[in-house]
Amino acid sequence: MKASVRWVECPRDAWQGFSRFILTQEKVAFLKRLLEAGFAHLDLTSFVSPKWVPQMADAEEVLKALPPPEGRTYLAIVANEKGLERALAAPNLTHVGYPFSLSETFQRRNTNRSIEASWPLVAAMVERTEGRLGLVVYLSMAFGNPYGDPWSVEGVLEAIARLREMGVREIALADTYGVADPKRIHEVLKAAVARFGPEGLGAHLHARPEEALAKVEAVLATGVTWLEGALAGVGGAPSPETSSWATSPRRSSSPTWRSGASPRE
Repeated sequence: MKASVRWVECPRDAWQGFSRFILTQEKVAFLKRLLEAGFAHLDLTSFVSPKWVPQMADAEEVLKALPPPEGRTYLAIVANEKGLERALAAPNLTHVGYPFSLSETFQRRNTNRSIEASWPLVAAMVERTEGRLGLVVYLSMAFGNPYGDPWSVEGVLEAIARLREMGVREIALADTYGVADPKRIHEVLKAAVARFGPEGLGAHLHARPEEALAKVEAVLATGVTWLEGALAGVGGAPSPETSSWATSPRRSSSPTWRSGASPRE
């Protein structure tokens, strides 16, 4: 029997790189179409400064216009205390996600704080979301980084262990720039599953279209069944050189592959 897959559809990842502001009503209409199609888990906005990500300036308005989640997942990314405050007050939101990079360079560029300074923030998020919102920590650069910062499989496992000790149950390993090949993806996730089991572990991958299927299959071969991506593979990440957002050729893995999986959990 083929295992069911928890697919998280990430329009936020797709939208944030577009220079043209997508009208709020257009975003809402697209999200409603996803819900009607059966997608039960959406990463749909972020509570960050519009100075850095102008596309997400309408986060509250988008959430307010959506139907009640009613068992579905509506997740927004937060990067600091102010973003968390907005998320806790937002309508319809069910989960927040925090991007925690294992690369010191990227963590400072992406969240304006060091790795060491991020641990107390995660602890505060665990405490403040308890009984109110689900919390997902995205371990970005989990498969390596383009900066030459230290990286190892054991370092990834240590980060997961520390998060679990803090009470974080849902952790997604992210290949932020698509630097990892299927072998590396399988190696890291296999080690994580061996130590922690597959429950609560996910993979958020970026890849060129011709690479996507092999990477997805590498994940599934480890027993991890929580995957994230975007329709048509549209997605982006900050440039390693400039940290500016741009729709990248290293795109989010797309659910157009066939493996017996469904967009439903």
